[in-house]
Amino acid sequence: MLTLFSRLSNRTPRPLRGFVESTKGNVSMEFAIYAPLLMFTFAAIYTFFDAFRQENVNLKAAYTVSDLISRETNYVNETYIDSMHSLAIELVRGDSSLSTRISVVRWDEDDQRYYVDWSKVRGTSFTEWNDGSISTVQEKLPSMQDQERVIVVETSNEVHPVFNIGLPLLDIQNFVFTRPRFAPQVVFEGSVSGGGDHNDDTGGTD
Repeated sequence: MLTLFSRLSNRTPRPLRGFVESTKGNVSMEFAIYAPLLMFTFAAIYTFFDAFRQENVNLKAAYTVSDLISRETNYVNETYIDSMHSLAIELVRGDSSLSTRISVVRWDEDDQRYYVDWSKVRGTSFTEWNDGSISTVQEKLPSMQDQERVIVVETSNEVHPVFNIGLPLLDIQNFVFTRPRFAPQVVFEGSVSGGGDHNDDTGGTD
């Protein structure tokens, strides 16, 4: 290649040859070419890093809410659910749109299915679970003993990428569950069980 350029340079007129062989402005030209590429690379790296960070933050927020509810021994109410939703918002990025769904689900050994004691939603991404719809996520629920309950906390968070590098709006979904720690169940104020007409008698007496 160098031999070819050398031959071409020998055959070109002297003024044009001087222009071709000149190295003035090489640094500026290289900077103009590589600077946008480097800036895009740094922006892409930071955007992907922030996306993974947001996913981790949302997961921690869901576990935090689930853990707090699992420690309750008193009735919870709408105000309590509002406070858990507000806490989750504080734990994730403030400019994102967060929805939460908090439910207590139990397993019935005789019926071989899950029932919903109660389910509460905050935000616009979820609807409350009921005895019929909970079966759609039964593969995500743990194996439990008869009449055992778990607290299920779900979050949905729409996050805009930090830089516009072609990534779509990020929809971060989390589904976590925790068993009650100090009581057999977490009861919602006004009802012992929100599961409908199924048998909730754990004593088995006639």
